[in-house]
Amino acid sequence: MSNMLQLFTEYDVLGAFLVNIELTLWAALFSTVLGVILLMMRISPVSSLRTVASGYVEFFKNMPLTIIMVFMVLGAFAQIKLSFSTKFSVNFFWLAVTGLSLYTAAFVCESLRSGINTVPLGQAEAARALGLNFMQSAAEIILPQAFRGSVAPLGNTLIALLKNSTVAAAASVATETSSLMSEMIEFHANSIVTIFLMFALGYVILIIPIGALTTMLSNKLAVRR
Repeated sequence: MSNMLQLFTEYDVLGAFLVNIELTLWAALFSTVLGVILLMMRISPVSSLRTVASGYVEFFKNMPLTIIMVFMVLGAFAQIKLSFSTKFSVNFFWLAVTGLSLYTAAFVCESLRSGINTVPLGQAEAARALGLNFMQSAAEIILPQAFRGSVAPLGNTLIALLKNSTVAAAASVATETSSLMSEMIEFHANSIVTIFLMFALGYVILIIPIGALTTMLSNKLAVRR
């Protein structure tokens, strides 16, 4: 315990976890927006939109996240010259957010699509009978129920996103947990078990409340048939 406290005071462990939380929150926001757009395309009556959205989802679901992160640095930043700021650290942070968002959006889309499967087909038919177009029926009838029916899958996606944020080290984000953990092990190899337990405990503290909250909301918001 004393060794863990010494390491905790010597290194900015809380700051590293804060970086991962920031990565997760920004990526969750952007991936949700993109995931909803992809979902609308997948259920659209336009076949070309469905094809594009399905291709996007299948591509990113089967693409390793590390490859995406490496591409964001070596491709988007180094070759395409995509930059968000004049500071390297800021660029790498937002490149990591972009990679996480593009990757997670595919899983958000699939989670929401599972929620749509809980909406009776008759409701969409009733909306068309009332004269609502596709966008109106999706926004006012289908999507609200889909979100309620997909709280648990979205919670699992958020948990996976939080854990995936450690891959930001591949995008040269040097202040997040996996980078700090590697640095600590390099200089304190004799305390490797203590270091592992410290970071494992940190993620348990972050993840358990998310799981408990999404389970509670899923039970509370479930559509009763």
